[in-house]
Amino acid sequence: MALLEVSGLKKVFKKNKKNYNAINNVNLLIEKGECLALVGESGCGKSTTANVIARLIKEDAGTVTFDGNEITKQRRLKPVGKDLQMIFQNPQDSFDPRDTVIEGVMQGARSYGIFNNGELKERALNMFEYVGLKKSYAYVKTSELSGGECQRAAIARAIICEPKLLICDEATSALDVLVQAQIIDMLKRLKRDKQMAMLFITHDLPLASALCDKIAVMDHGEIVEEGKTRQVLKFPKHQQTRNLIVSVRSVYDGTENF
Repeated sequence: MALLEVSGLKKVFKKNKKNYNAINNVNLLIEKGECLALVGESGCGKSTTANVIARLIKEDAGTVTFDGNEITKQRRLKPVGKDLQMIFQNPQDSFDPRDTVIEGVMQGARSYGIFNNGELKERALNMFEYVGLKKSYAYVKTSELSGGECQRAAIARAIICEPKLLICDEATSALDVLVQAQIIDMLKRLKRDKQMAMLFITHDLPLASALCDKIAVMDHGEIVEEGKTRQVLKFPKHQQTRNLIVSVRSVYDGTENF
């Protein structure tokens, strides 16, 4: 059984009094320990898909089954819990600027009530070390962190309870190239060391190919191509996939270098 199964997912928004399909009939599978890249141009529906899976917005049709349980059957939105966590594109917006870094990192885990205060603090400081944050930052306000430091803190917060699935929504796009590479290396370690599955949402094919086992290409709210990363990038079948590849050829000399 797949860890995550998305079937027939649809979300409709209203714009200028007209309905438009943000996502339409989206189907995805992620196995335990597997990393799937959801790629496409801005506005194609990637983040909407992530937000529905994470239960931040409600679908209009379709189902999401996570770890054997259908999580879309509730009438009201309800977070999945510690086993499904999300890292956002702008981590500063996901922290209370008045909190210290260690308070921000412990926040989610504290709500699950699975660690006492001593255990939680020790675990948080261990996460600092894992993600490359100095322990001296523990009592610095989150508002004082740089973008890269804040993203590391966001990753620490997301992985403190060792989730089964980590959703990364454009988690590196606001970072400079060096910090971006460091974050990708960290995500590779998570995948390797903790067998953590990931849904990696990006418009950057080289980043996706550096981390992910499979790629799903999205265009105008629909999945238009999916397969093993190398296969899709070497032998693209859909025009939108070819367009994405062409868009990076000025920097990367062909798909071989992805």
